[in-house]
Amino acid sequence: MNDLNYDEKGASLREAPSSAPVESPLDIGHRPEPCTVVLFGVTGDLASRKLIPALYDLACHDVLPRGFSIVGYGRKPMTDEEMRHLSSEAIDSFFGAGTAETRTCNDVLNDVHYVQGEFHDPEGYQRLADALTKLDETNHTGNRIFYLATPPSLFPVIIERLGAAGLNKGGVPGARADGGGEPGWVRCVIEKPFGSDLKSALSLNAVVRSVFDERQVYRIDHYLAKETVQNILVFRFANGIFEPIWNRRYIDHVQITAAETLGVEHRGAYYEEAGALRDMIQNHLLQLVTMTAMEPPVAFDADAVRDEKAKVLHAVRPIPVERVDQFAVRGQYVQGNVEGTLACGYRQEERVAPDSTTETFAAVKFLIDNWRWQGVPFYVRTGKRLPRHVTEIAIQFKRPPYLLFREVDIPGGRVPPNDLVMRIQPEEGLALNIEAKVPGPEIRLQPVTMNFSYGSGLEELPFSAYETLLLDCMVGDQTLFNRDDQVEEAWRVVEPILDAWHNAPDQSVMIYEAGTWGPEAADTLVANDGHVWRRP
Repeated sequence: MNDLNYDEKGASLREAPSSAPVESPLDIGHRPEPCTVVLFGVTGDLASRKLIPALYDLACHDVLPRGFSIVGYGRKPMTDEEMRHLSSEAIDSFFGAGTAETRTCNDVLNDVHYVQGEFHDPEGYQRLADALTKLDETNHTGNRIFYLATPPSLFPVIIERLGAAGLNKGGVPGARADGGGEPGWVRCVIEKPFGSDLKSALSLNAVVRSVFDERQVYRIDHYLAKETVQNILVFRFANGIFEPIWNRRYIDHVQITAAETLGVEHRGAYYEEAGALRDMIQNHLLQLVTMTAMEPPVAFDADAVRDEKAKVLHAVRPIPVERVDQFAVRGQYVQGNVEGTLACGYRQEERVAPDSTTETFAAVKFLIDNWRWQGVPFYVRTGKRLPRHVTEIAIQFKRPPYLLFREVDIPGGRVPPNDLVMRIQPEEGLALNIEAKVPGPEIRLQPVTMNFSYGSGLEELPFSAYETLLLDCMVGDQTLFNRDDQVEEAWRVVEPILDAWHNAPDQSVMIYEAGTWGPEAADTLVANDGHVWRRP
């Protein structure tokens, strides 16, 4: 791995491209079977920025199976050779010029094909079926992954057309030399957002169930594939010292923050429809809530883990629509200074309405009504144009029941509570803040941080989130993917907030200057419970 280093997202960067695959740094266990990945929307941003580079990097770690092929499906007329060129450009753009000239890249793009068709046109899917049948006969696989890297409005159309064309079933009998065995498997990967509210999510799930079995469906939330997010479960359930205090008796409250310094950039049109609550809290941050709050699963497998996560969402106390202002705050950034640069306000961004009421900041207090977490608030916030780019989970423990060091000179007059901070990005790791004695003859206290970062105590991150998810899909592991009931429950949790904000679009949209930590109302939300937000 001496020709690799890693960026803040964990994706590998090649300063001097190697002509040979890099030996995989991980024992990945069950290796993928030969398969064909069909990328719907292959000419789009997600495919070029994330998916094709991720497939290349998997090949560099020698985990892509032999007999692997890529089929792109899109509206634009294109030949197979043009598709290969498009993929080469995506790899060069991500990893650096010249990467596409390596042998590994040639191996990945050796079996690349393109099918042109409208997403609603049955004839296009028949051409796709014919192309896949040819590949099945050549590679003796029959295994297929359909990846929906398209706008969400096309998800139901594509799924229904796949079913109508019979593509929800495997191809030729799989990869035995004599052509025998069971027909190949089919898996469907669906990007977020999965619906725009509870009604649309229920409708989309109904379409999915009419075509695919739930075991074939992989609903992506790339946050779940981040190393520190996965480490939450290991940290909790592989260490005996924390689980006994992971409850309402010892934990005062939990804060989950996802802050960005950037504005909406070129995503103004999307953000106008989504807003911070839909874009971040309903999916990414509620997933962090579930992993922080879930009970120990009976086994570390997809069904057991997702069962416990679903139970947490079921236990989240419903927020009354008439009392949403006591549980949720929304804000929108105006002009301000971010990292020494003057940033425009949200309403001045490209493709944003001049009178927009879309929230670019949202803070919500969730309460979980179960034995472990009764009375422990989970404060969740996210925002754009904040002072720092950081995502973290902070567990604040209760203060000692009796202050033994009352006569000691303590800064601020009170012993600060211990907290455990799980940093998800950009510097992934863990920090435990405790009190310790200052060396010397007198008893004086000072805070001490016990810090662990990836790269210091463990190997560097081998895969980016999308590489992890693609590999899991190939081996059939659904642990890091959302199940149908989880998606529906997450929408149920935020539905009252969406309704209240929709019914009063001009009310309660607080402004905050770019470069600050959000509107003052967010501070009031936690101050009403006697708490303050962390400043990461």
